[in-house]
Amino acid sequence: MKHFFNYVIKLISPYKWNAGLNFIFNTLSTIFGLFSLGMLWPFLSILFDQKHESIVLKPLKLNTEVIVNNFNFYMVELIKNHGKTEALLYICIVVVVMVFFKAFFWYLANYFLTPLRNGIVCDMRSQLYKKILHLPIGYFTETRKGDVISRMTGDVQEIEWSIMSSLEMVFREPITIILSLVTLLAISPKLTLFVFILLPVAGTIIGVLGKNLRKTSMKGQIKMGELLSTIEETLGGLRIIKAFNAERKVTATFEKQNNDFFNILNRIMRRRFLASPVSEFLGIAVLVIVLWYGGKLVLVNKVLEGGALIVYVGVFSQIINPAKNFAQAFYNIQKGRASLDRVNAILNAEEKIVERVNAIAVKEFKNEIEFLNVSFAYENENVLRNINFKVEKGKSIALVGQSGSGKSTLVDLIPRFYDIQEGDILIDGVSIKDLKIADLRGIMGNVNQESILFNDSFYNNIAFGVESATHEEVEAAAKVANAHDFIMATEKGYETNIGDRGSKLSGGQRQRISIARAVLKNPPIMILDEATSSLDTESEYLVQEALFNLMKNRTSIVIAHRLSTIKYVDEICVLNEGEIVERGKHDELLAINGFYKKLYDLQMF
Repeated sequence: MKHFFNYVIKLISPYKWNAGLNFIFNTLSTIFGLFSLGMLWPFLSILFDQKHESIVLKPLKLNTEVIVNNFNFYMVELIKNHGKTEALLYICIVVVVMVFFKAFFWYLANYFLTPLRNGIVCDMRSQLYKKILHLPIGYFTETRKGDVISRMTGDVQEIEWSIMSSLEMVFREPITIILSLVTLLAISPKLTLFVFILLPVAGTIIGVLGKNLRKTSMKGQIKMGELLSTIEETLGGLRIIKAFNAERKVTATFEKQNNDFFNILNRIMRRRFLASPVSEFLGIAVLVIVLWYGGKLVLVNKVLEGGALIVYVGVFSQIINPAKNFAQAFYNIQKGRASLDRVNAILNAEEKIVERVNAIAVKEFKNEIEFLNVSFAYENENVLRNINFKVEKGKSIALVGQSGSGKSTLVDLIPRFYDIQEGDILIDGVSIKDLKIADLRGIMGNVNQESILFNDSFYNNIAFGVESATHEEVEAAAKVANAHDFIMATEKGYETNIGDRGSKLSGGQRQRISIARAVLKNPPIMILDEATSSLDTESEYLVQEALFNLMKNRTSIVIAHRLSTIKYVDEICVLNEGEIVERGKHDELLAINGFYKKLYDLQMF
């Protein structure tokens, strides 16, 4: 719990002025509330007891006895001069004024708490989003996207509901309880000592009941992540589900997860709802015991006045609701901590791709890319072994091989989407680990097999990442990529929305938009990962022509399953089980009659 509160304090620190003002106004609200109750004591004692006639005014001191004595003196004078009815009216007016100021300061306290509460959640969402952008791609191959989405939405929302909504109680109720206990101590130390013994007992019972709430909440959030993953996979694979008549199967999977989540939520909510009645019962039980013991002090021991006991009970009753709210806040926080733990799992995830201190800036590519004895493994599973080759500036190299031979992994190492375990990759003689990551990726362009587009216009998709692009430059890039004509055939031209992931476009059109984006960026190094593997003949021809335009005067690394598309590259490297087994030009590799010849013959057949 100590770690949790340290973390919350860290979140609150940017809003310390709001927290300070909230504390001040909550304190003032509580003080005025207690004063409105405290005025009953001297009034009741004078109204029903005429022994105060002999009270004399004492020099003012910060002492409960002196304050009560002097107030009694003024009340006696008021009753003498104006009568008890006028005195009662005076007291009522003062109480109303006190209650007004109590309510006014309560509003101000919440007014300044609102930016704090909402700001923390806003900051947390921003931190999560930035962290996701900085985490290596490998993190998301091991984590389900639905679970990440669940943490960014459901868990953050739960933190807002459970923890942030409890901040008001956490800030206000302890002040109310502490000031009320100080007042009670001033009225009767002996009776308050008795209360100090009772309250921890009630608090312990509440703590025991909420012990397992955090663990159960964690299970609920994990199950929600599984639900969102299933929904995300269903939406992405809807065509396959329908084609294979698998609706019943996926429905059964979803319903099982949904029912599990339903049962977990029932346990969480029942335990959560238990907090209020238990705390209310314990509060009333303690109040009854206080009445009994206080009555004994008045009637038997004669150490407490009747009016003082009435005020004491009134002040003590003010503790019950704050204690009840504090217990509810405790339950909410326990539930929210499970979500906070899941959010922190992302925020504290290791950023394996780390930029070195004093990394070298690079704005241009001058000579060559070189792989030196590069080896790479996913969780001890070797993917690449002893890779050695060079790509000179302006030259093109193609990587071919069977699926799973390590081609895509190899090109992902160049922009440091992953870091190699052995060997090194040099750009102009400098290790990529010594370069600034943003600069390294800035001199490269990517066109992938899966066209990654956004639910936005043609213009914004092509200009993505190039903030200074003009409309003329975007249009010129589209023409190079053979995309201009079909863009202009749409209703709004370049401002036409292309749908989720470009769903309104054909595969060839999506690919040409991706190529246009790479053309606009105009990088000296181009990485093309199976850019034509899933296209029909006509689309392949148009995309291939766009790719040839893109590769002109650039250093290109091409991955291709269709060997007909790489006949004219400067060198072909053939990979098999993570190793380069052959290299040379197209005709040379055919003459060797090895791996490349087998792949070529299979495609020609």
